Amino acid sequence: MKAVYSDRHRSHDPQFFLVRGVVQRTTEQPERADRLLAGLKAGKHTLIEPTRFGQGPRARVHSPEYLSFLAGAWEEWSALGNAGPEMIANMHPVRNAGTYPTHIVGKLGWHTVDTAAPIGPGTWAGACASSDVAATAAQMVLDGGDAVYALCRPPGHHAYRDLAGGFCFLNNSAIAAEHLRQKHERVAILDVDVHHGNGTQGIFYERPDVFTVSIHADPSFFYPFVWGYAHERGAGPGLGTNLNIPLAKGTGDDDYMKALALAERAIRSFAPTALVVALGLDASEKDPLAGLAVTTDGFRRIGEGLARFGLPTVLVQEGGYLSDILGANLTAVLGGFEAAR
Repeated sequence: MKAVYSDRHRSHDPQFFLVRGVVQRTTEQPERADRLLAGLKAGKHTLIEPTRFGQGPRARVHSPEYLSFLAGAWEEWSALGNAGPEMIANMHPVRNAGTYPTHIVGKLGWHTVDTAAPIGPGTWAGACASSDVAATAAQMVLDGGDAVYALCRPPGHHAYRDLAGGFCFLNNSAIAAEHLRQKHERVAILDVDVHHGNGTQGIFYERPDVFTVSIHADPSFFYPFVWGYAHERGAGPGLGTNLNIPLAKGTGDDDYMKALALAERAIRSFAPTALVVALGLDASEKDPLAGLAVTTDGFRRIGEGLARFGLPTVLVQEGGYLSDILGANLTAVLGGFEAAR
């Protein structure tokens, strides 16, 4: 399988992560990509440099004011003169009858849903590189590719149209889906990250042309806590085109595969002509976030299951954090996909 990757992600190197009131080093580190690259090497996948698309693919998903904020945020923050080494909001307005702020501190709060997406001097460049990786993989599928893997870092599925959060700034899976929509009338996004793809759900919640499905740890005990429940089905023209499959803590391979079979039936009923897989590997039994308990062989089975859809497929890297088997899990899922295809 061809895999798209850019080393430019390294400019984004966040440090701050608040866990139950305790500040820690974030788990979303550049080293994640090194371990994923080792997994690609083990699977003998061909690496491709991404095309620099510019704002076009990003602007199909994100609002102009949000893109403008991200592009200029670090310069405005630095101009304050007494600011910290990373941009972390001290307020998050609910926007109820609110006025869009002009001050960078206000804009930071307006455009971040939590404290888990600190912005540093290289964040915008890294996020743009990640979105180019996703768009390039989608373009390769549009050009006739059967399936292409996009090694995106930072990840994207918690980013809304105009909100960063949960390590995410630009929604790479949504960008890939919108890029595919140039030729495909109906696209499905299947999110297998341990966390609910709340940003992706929010972007397409009222859309009838993109079916969003997320298999994830039950939000009653796991981030993002207030999205990802089974009753969330879409709204307006998009009613019925969102499916959430929350799983109990510690769910292992067999029960995960039952959830994947449920997702497959729903997606087949929608009859898309292209598929985006938001490929989180943090459902692993060894992942430090410890929500689910999928084994390396379970990831191979997931890959086989994804291949059975038989659709042109873009596999977009989402979560999956530092563990000794992160690369092996990527090798397994892509190997399972290829073997079943």
